[in-house]
Amino acid sequence: MLSGWLPSIVHVKPILYCVTMRRSWILTKLSSCLYLSLIVLSSCDRSNAPTSPPPDGSPPRDGFGQRMGTDVTAQPGRPKTQVSAERPRIVAFGNSLTAGLGVAPDKSYPAQLQRTLDVAGYPYRVVNAGVSGETTAGGLRRVSWVLNSKPSIVILELGGNDGLRGLSLQETKANLERIIQQLQHASVTVVLAGMKLPPNYGIEYTAGFEALYPAVAKQYHLTMIPFFLDGVAGSSSLNQADGIHPTGEGYRLIVEKIFPALEPLLERNR
Repeated sequence: MLSGWLPSIVHVKPILYCVTMRRSWILTKLSSCLYLSLIVLSSCDRSNAPTSPPPDGSPPRDGFGQRMGTDVTAQPGRPKTQVSAERPRIVAFGNSLTAGLGVAPDKSYPAQLQRTLDVAGYPYRVVNAGVSGETTAGGLRRVSWVLNSKPSIVILELGGNDGLRGLSLQETKANLERIIQQLQHASVTVVLAGMKLPPNYGIEYTAGFEALYPAVAKQYHLTMIPFFLDGVAGSSSLNQADGIHPTGEGYRLIVEKIFPALEPLLERNR
């Protein structure tokens, strides 16, 4: 019986051997493919990994303007440097006359003041904190926002919208005083920009409005710009179609007139 099965057994052994070798070859190929796949995935993970964050203390990518106002040293075409981030700040705090409503950003008075400072060799950084339509009440609510920028000097240009709306002179004066008190409490030097109204608001109101600025400046020992729009107000060639907001050339003249009042407060080496 056994001798009859022997040829069959002998014949089966090579078959089993071939099957075993075939399985080993397949497993080897699968292992190689899996290994190569892991290498590729690992390379992809490294190439897609986020880059290291910038070191603490580096200047914001878009400058201070994105958080607190418009940093006019960061206008298009102007290089951003670490030196700029270390400059003492002058904040132009006001309404649409400060914001530069209707003109290109580089034609606003804060931007033109920045260029004047650069040419004169003063290492200050001007921040445009103007908001169109702002009243003294709105400005009072923004004082802490302005102080977060740690300004050395604030040019305060507010009250014009109060007057155009016929608001209480007592309220306007009280708001200006509270703004100034908070700024001075934070050791900020305040420059007050005086304003005037058209005569159609009545002699009593316009005279009282104009008088409150020198009164506040005297009370708080402020440097004062007697009339922010001096030489520009009423000129059709220096104002836009609304007759209220200056053109770029109008703002250039404003800076030319306010700079002499500002310059004694500046330091060349800070």
